[in-house]
Amino acid sequence: MTKKWIALLATAAAALLFSATTFAATEGALQQAGNDLSDQASLQRGAQAYMNYCSGCHSLKYLRYSRMASDLGLTEQQVMDNLNFTGAKFGEQIHVAMTKEQGEKWFGKMPPDLSLIARVRQSDWVYTYLKSFYLDESRPLGWNNKLFPNASMPNPLWELQGLQHAEFGEPDAAGERHPERLVVTSPGRVTPQEYDQTVRDITNFLEYAGEPAALKRQSLGVWVILFLALLSFLAYLLKNEYWTDVH
Repeated sequence: MTKKWIALLATAAAALLFSATTFAATEGALQQAGNDLSDQASLQRGAQAYMNYCSGCHSLKYLRYSRMASDLGLTEQQVMDNLNFTGAKFGEQIHVAMTKEQGEKWFGKMPPDLSLIARVRQSDWVYTYLKSFYLDESRPLGWNNKLFPNASMPNPLWELQGLQHAEFGEPDAAGERHPERLVVTSPGRVTPQEYDQTVRDITNFLEYAGEPAALKRQSLGVWVILFLALLSFLAYLLKNEYWTDVH
């Protein structure tokens, strides 16, 4: 019986160690987004970049133009003139002009809605993904992604980032070679620092889009804490008054 329990404990410990190692390796591949939902200017820039470079293919069907304007400090005129490219009404959701047939013809399937991508994948994944595209002539669209191999989309921000190539390591046991690092071989319209900020802004906006109420919740949080502190103080005074009568 003792040997059996020792074997079980050893197996469990090995499993935990393997899980921790795998988790660390996966997380280690991600770059830190460092985005901040309280940075309204970043959210505004992210909305502009998303609408210009991403909204042609990817909808945000759980977010309305009017809600975005209210949360990001934008006027209806600013949103309709600069962020609405489909002719939708101000109170409508953010959809794409692309039809399902067009999506299937150009990409093999309709590009997914990105309303919840930051909640499902987390912000660091989105940030790293947008920085991990590289040219790959073997792919139908000429692009691949180091973080998400064989992604069926081109780099939407290549004009800003430039053309990026992969440097491959030695073949693995299966004879496959995987990209080890990415190098920009042809600079884009912005500097690497400016590109990182643009990607961070888009990531920030997508995190907001996944849960718009988070902005309100953060602003209300301070008042809730103050209310609880006041309530605790009143409860303390009431307790003292009650025990004074008891004694």
